[in-house]
Amino acid sequence: MMKANISMVRVATAVDRPAMVSLINAAFAIETFLEGTRTDDADLAEKMTIGNFLLRHDGSDQLLASVYVEVRASRGYFGMLAVDPAHQGKGLGRTMVRAAEDYCRKRGCTAMGLTVLSLRPELPPIYRGLGYVETGTEDFHPSRPLKDGVECHCIMMSKEL
Repeated sequence: MMKANISMVRVATAVDRPAMVSLINAAFAIETFLEGTRTDDADLAEKMTIGNFLLRHDGSDQLLASVYVEVRASRGYFGMLAVDPAHQGKGLGRTMVRAAEDYCRKRGCTAMGLTVLSLRPELPPIYRGLGYVETGTEDFHPSRPLKDGVECHCIMMSKEL
């Protein structure tokens, strides 16, 4: 098993976007309830003007995982956690969540939040295992259409840092 090392995580630059688009779309391909792909270059470029993406590569510079992170006053936020499907189950997701938490903690955040989709019931237990608790729900405003007949909402989760 690969040891997931937080020290090998770095902040993404514009040069990383093509590899990030590929990684994120592969990781989110499981979300078949949405039309189209999860992201594109323009979406990532826009997000990078607000927050940052943290990246984890292997020794040969292959992108293995990424996570979006944003500082919102005293609260941090992370989303779009993506791990290369060929490398899932090796602790990389946990490493990226820890990296996002550390990133925000170093910038003065005292809490961390995320949202998960109700159509991904496997996710809340994973985040509960990392210390997050459900704090409420909100409407889902997808950037791409839901397939016909599908209903979804967001589950908000939070953790004190």
